Amino acid sequence: MLALVLAFSETFGKSSQTAALNFQIEASNLWNFFQAKNIRRTAIIVASESAKIEAATADGPRKAAIEKQIGEWTKTAARYQSEPEAGGGKGEGTRELSRRAQETEKERDLQLNKYHNFEFASAAFQIGIVMASAAVITGMMALAWAAIGIGLIGVLFTTTGFVMPTFPHDILHFVEGLFGSHGGEVHH
Repeated sequence: MLALVLAFSETFGKSSQTAALNFQIEASNLWNFFQAKNIRRTAIIVASESAKIEAATADGPRKAAIEKQIGEWTKTAARYQSEPEAGGGKGEGTRELSRRAQETEKERDLQLNKYHNFEFASAAFQIGIVMASAAVITGMMALAWAAIGIGLIGVLFTTTGFVMPTFPHDILHFVEGLFGSHGGEVHH
C-alpha cells in the first residue's frame, strides 16, 4: 500500500515540478518582453525630449515637422506603457507585462509549494516502506506501527499538496520569524 501511494505522490510531484518550470520560463519571457518594451519606450522618450529642444530653435515647416514627430513619439511611448488590447486581450504594454509576469510568478510559487509537499510525502512513504520491511524481517510490531505512523504523515503531506499547498511554507516562515529579528512577522 505504501508503494502505491508513493507512486502517486511521485507522479503528482513531478507534474507540479514540470508546471513550476513552465511557469518560470513564461515569467522570464514576460520579463524579457517587458525590458525590451521599456528600453524602446525610454529611447523614444529621450528622442522626443531632444526633439523638443531642437523644435524650440526651428521655424516654419521644419518646426511643424519636428512637432508632428514629437506627437507620434509621445503616442508610441504611451502605447508601449499600456497596450491592454494587444496580445489577444492580455495586454503587451509595460504595465500589463509586469502584471502578467507577477501573476505567472505566483503560479510558479504555488506549483513549487505543491512539489515540496509531494516530495516530503514521498520521503515519508519511502521511510515507511523501509520501516515496514524491517518489521517483517525482525517481527517487531513497534516498527510496523512506526511505518503506519510515517505513512500517515506521507498521506498528510500529499493531502496538503492538493488542499493547502502553501501551509507548510507559511508555518516555516512564521517559525523563522519567531526566532529571527522580525518577531513573528510572516514574509512571502
